[in-house]
Amino acid sequence: MEEKKLDLNSIIGFVLIFGILIWIMYKNKPDEKAIAAEKAKKELVIKEAKAKELANKAVANATIAVATTGDSTQLAQLQKSLGNFAYSATLPSAKGDFTIIENELVKLKVANKGGFIVEAILKKFEKFAKGSGELVELIKDNNSNLNLQLFTADNHTLNTKDLYFEPTITKVGADQVLSMKLKAGANAFLEYKYILKPNDYMVGFDIRSQDLNKVLNTSKPLDLEWGLKTFRTEKSISYENRYTLLNYEYEGDKFNNVSGTGKDKEETPEKVNFIAFKQHFFTTILLTNTPFEKSKLQSDNLVADEKVDTVFVKQFKATVPLAYTNGEVDYKMSWYFGPSDYKTLKSYDKNLEKIIPLGWGIFGWINKFIFIPLFGFLSSYIAYGIAIIVFTILIKIAMSPITFKSFLSQAKMKVLRPEITELGEKFKKDPMKKQQETMKLYSKAGVNPMAGCIPALIQLPFMYASFQFFPSAFELRQKSFLWADDLSSFDQVVKLPFHIPMYGDHISLFPILAAIAIFFYMKMTSGDQQMAAPQQEGMPDMAKMMKYMIYISPIMMLIFFNSYGAGLSLYNFISNLITIGIMIVIKRYFIDSDKIHAQIQENKLKEPKKQGKFQRKLQEVMEQAEAQKAAQQKKK
Repeated sequence: MEEKKLDLNSIIGFVLIFGILIWIMYKNKPDEKAIAAEKAKKELVIKEAKAKELANKAVANATIAVATTGDSTQLAQLQKSLGNFAYSATLPSAKGDFTIIENELVKLKVANKGGFIVEAILKKFEKFAKGSGELVELIKDNNSNLNLQLFTADNHTLNTKDLYFEPTITKVGADQVLSMKLKAGANAFLEYKYILKPNDYMVGFDIRSQDLNKVLNTSKPLDLEWGLKTFRTEKSISYENRYTLLNYEYEGDKFNNVSGTGKDKEETPEKVNFIAFKQHFFTTILLTNTPFEKSKLQSDNLVADEKVDTVFVKQFKATVPLAYTNGEVDYKMSWYFGPSDYKTLKSYDKNLEKIIPLGWGIFGWINKFIFIPLFGFLSSYIAYGIAIIVFTILIKIAMSPITFKSFLSQAKMKVLRPEITELGEKFKKDPMKKQQETMKLYSKAGVNPMAGCIPALIQLPFMYASFQFFPSAFELRQKSFLWADDLSSFDQVVKLPFHIPMYGDHISLFPILAAIAIFFYMKMTSGDQQMAAPQQEGMPDMAKMMKYMIYISPIMMLIFFNSYGAGLSLYNFISNLITIGIMIVIKRYFIDSDKIHAQIQENKLKEPKKQGKFQRKLQEVMEQAEAQKAAQQKKK
């Protein structure tokens, strides 16, 4: 075997690459002037923020003074700052009170100051682990804000988050209706209306104005600013972070998300129907009947170090315009505070289920039309862990004919290997002739060398679909099986006193079992694949590659699946066990090498099958190449 050495071109290539890297590092070196300018800019922003905060405090103190004492001097001061909206400061509601509305599923707390939801608690779900006693809090402790920036006719710029609304709660049938009014007079106001129905995660949310056409400057739309700093709710913050995204639907039924892997990820879609601040298993969604003309959406990752950043996952921000109609604002919207559950979201018939990452194209179809209905049916009758096992068995049985064809093709290729090897030796100095004769042998024997690959390719979409389905299956959250207390998270059996990069600070058992199953499966199949497919001239040594993959695949399973949900690892473990079993049964009872050999020899005596269009074309190309080679040799 010829020993490979580094040639001059390789050395030059390495030197050039190294030089380019050095140049890039030099060009990206921070400019000291730029750093100083950025520092000054940040200091100015901080100074302005402090000044604004002091001004807001002064307004707030004056508001309280007016509301409690009716001080006319303070009222005059407020009128200078707030204009007509100083009227709101004269009302008894101008204080830090709250109004609570709740049903069987959610509890909402709405503040007088700002008029927005300051607490949103899901009553049916616990965070971190089952039995923790801590309910899931989507909004809590000032992690959320809602603000309308108002431009008044007398040149004031006001923020609704700093002003006091007047609450009025009523009942309409079984529905609770909370009206929050920011008043500029007895009959002039900006209203937030919250409508909560029984047993519903969806909250009606209307924004409208009355008699403010002369109070506000209506030359440009109002900017609705909404922000949410998402709390961690699951056991693994890194796993939760991976599936926490800002999603949105726009321009009819188009769907996209803002990648939040870094800082300041921003997009500006038009005609937006809904905006979802989606966490792994819970979500907050703003829907509108009138699409927002142009939105500014931003996502920032807050988990730089999972050992330190343990409270918040991502920071989401949305700024959307509310257009005036005849000088007034009137928008019918809704809030969704609830689980990121496919069936629950789909029940609203507003395309909200799109936020569940089921995969694109065929992968999504497999999940929507096969995996979700089948697993939903099984889990309604049996425990979730058992449902995963039965689900896996049914999928593998359904795929067994494809598996059989793959093994049968390998067996045929294995029988032909001696003859292919003989052709390789015979035409050792003529690779083109060797390839032609090999193709003729396949044609005579009635063997398709690609037949073993096609069944494997058919199974790949199902494998990929499972990687999307199980991490997104809300049903598995906090459902236990054997030693796993939560099938949606890792099944820790040993807590390590240190952290291993890429692996974590714990040992999960299901990934270990899955890795062992993969090892034995690849050990059993690699021999057949090596026997079936002899090395081709100029092609990679597949036998050597398979030898490495026997060990690489289990190691990858151990490393990358250690922090994945136990449900996915359980599925992979059972799937590989079943595949091994099916393979043993097929080899023992369905594949007879002697019969296959006899059939191939019989096929050789028959008239060769008519070549397909592709085969004919390939044959023609090879013959042309052979003719060109012969012509070149004659010239010599």
